[in-house]
Amino acid sequence: MKETHNVEKPEILRREIKALAFDQYGTIVDMQKGLTAAVTPFLKKKGWDGSPNSFVTWWRRTHFENSMIDALLDRGHTPYRQIGHRAVSYVLDRCGIAYSQDEVRSLVGEIEKLKPFPDVIAALGKLRGAGYKLAILSNGDPDMLKAAGPHIGFPFDHVISVQEAGYFKPHWKTYAKAAEIIGEEPAHILFVANHAFDCIGAKSYGMRAAFINRRKRPFGDTPHQPDLIVADFAELAAVMA
Repeated sequence: MKETHNVEKPEILRREIKALAFDQYGTIVDMQKGLTAAVTPFLKKKGWDGSPNSFVTWWRRTHFENSMIDALLDRGHTPYRQIGHRAVSYVLDRCGIAYSQDEVRSLVGEIEKLKPFPDVIAALGKLRGAGYKLAILSNGDPDMLKAAGPHIGFPFDHVISVQEAGYFKPHWKTYAKAAEIIGEEPAHILFVANHAFDCIGAKSYGMRAAFINRRKRPFGDTPHQPDLIVADFAELAAVMA
């Protein structure tokens, strides 16, 4: 097993954790790789000679920024798909690429078809075998998450959209709604994400958090440090199961 960096001893987590809740986009499914593959032929057809990987990075950053603005404005929750359409349109404008709204909708629709990272499904099976409840808590819309289910190929106990809370993560109400639906106290839930902001949100609400450090980046200086830092899902399962 790889070296595990932890704030809380794994045996304490194994004893106290009853459920694991996972971010979906970028944690369960490989968003960067999947969307880059999807946009590459589109961009080639448009005659754009930039990097498809950079295009996807701009798309995701713009989407994240608009999601945070939406949550901070606190004037009603905008659907994830609508935020996605705005983000893709912005990046296409930035790149000087002519497009139709049908093309924007088609690109955003690729999010529903993303595949899990190769180590995810086996690890989820081990975690279920160890007796944990397993849930997804995603910024995605309910219909998008339902459509993604067959492409992921694992039956979670709960698939929760932040739409039920009315805010995007990391607003505390999203984690509160997830704990309510899962039926466990926050301290008995280990939230798992590839993104520091999501771990910070969960920790600030009182959940435990595991940071999947696939990208080998520092977590950052924050009082809300993760309880566990692992390289991938295989290591997560090895520690928790």
